[in-house]
Amino acid sequence: MENNGSKMWNFQGNGELKSAPATTVRGTLTMIMQNLNKHDQRPTIPLGHGDPSVFPCFRTSIAAEDAIVDSVRSGKYNGYSPFVGVLPARRAIADYLSQDLPYNLSLDDVHLTNGCIQAIEVVLTALALSSPGANILLPRPGFPFYETRAACSNLEVRHYDLLPEKGWEVDFEALEEVADENTVAMVIINPGNPCGNVYTSQHMKKIAETARKLGILVIADEVYGHLTFASTPFMPMGTFGSIVPVLTLGSISKRWIVPGWRLGWIVTCDPNGTLKNSGIIESVTDCLCVTSGPPNFIQAAIPQIIENTKEDFFLKIVEILRGTADICFDRLNEIPCITCPSKPEGSMFVMVKLNLSLLDDISDDVDFSLKLAKEESVIVLPGVTVGLKNWLRITFACDHSTLEDGLGRIKAFSQRHAKKT
Repeated sequence: MENNGSKMWNFQGNGELKSAPATTVRGTLTMIMQNLNKHDQRPTIPLGHGDPSVFPCFRTSIAAEDAIVDSVRSGKYNGYSPFVGVLPARRAIADYLSQDLPYNLSLDDVHLTNGCIQAIEVVLTALALSSPGANILLPRPGFPFYETRAACSNLEVRHYDLLPEKGWEVDFEALEEVADENTVAMVIINPGNPCGNVYTSQHMKKIAETARKLGILVIADEVYGHLTFASTPFMPMGTFGSIVPVLTLGSISKRWIVPGWRLGWIVTCDPNGTLKNSGIIESVTDCLCVTSGPPNFIQAAIPQIIENTKEDFFLKIVEILRGTADICFDRLNEIPCITCPSKPEGSMFVMVKLNLSLLDDISDDVDFSLKLAKEESVIVLPGVTVGLKNWLRITFACDHSTLEDGLGRIKAFSQRHAKKT
């Protein structure tokens, strides 16, 4: 008998996960950063991730920091918390989210998670356990962790396209074509990651009506909720919860600029009680029961964080993003090999298309990103990671001078690699 793990033993690896690190944002950015030139004395410009907390202008509110300090120094929150979250935090989040809904949420609608990543893990696991053989519909481009997590749960993934020429709206015809009797849910990300789009209320109502027609629930990823800076305001998908049941995923990570605090939520926006009656919510709580939640002292600080953070803080963050989005759009349009289909209206990202026919010695978006890192110490995310080959996702969530420097280096790189005419 061969002693190689496949003959002698009964366990074996999951072949579907072999490429998982390379198809996550973190895995791809790690690969690209390994290509940095260590001899380049210039600072590395991070235009590939969604964590602007390293920049002083994006520091979280003093009220949020004070709430954490008070929670820790109270000495009351050093133990374990309930697996669905502490009651005051759940009640505060229910009240906070209810402000934007036509009905009121209760604390029983709120389940706390270790960031929005764990919210995704729990929801997809719950769907896989409650509906064996099911599939879910994911947007393309989208957030690749959904695919990675679905593979872990043996949940089939099917993609529907977002249309760049229509502001990254849902292609409803394609959506209906990929759905079948085994489809249980569709995911929407609004404001958009990676596209920087914000859906209108009319478009979201059509999403709700289409999902109802297909008999599926909507998983609404709203981690970038309220980070909008154009003419279309943010509207939560839960607004249409009476048309179709909605599971809203969110966190304090982006609006408060504290991704390291790892406080997220799964919220049931379902005034008709469809999800509870179907057993989905029971599956969610069962999954939470066998995993660890956010730190107790972070949960305890949530009511104070929400109540004491002034509107001025949120307005400041949005104004910074509006300014950097303008800079990003204008500077990218100066680069002939890059096309930006639409100006970003929300979140922290923009998707741009590469015209490889204008470049020498660049084979695809990954090659572009690797060589850009090596030659210019600028990190961007290849579009293939989020589902669109030969595109790039660029973040504009950094201070003005860093962004100008980074985009200037991209322009210089593109000029250096431009085909000679």
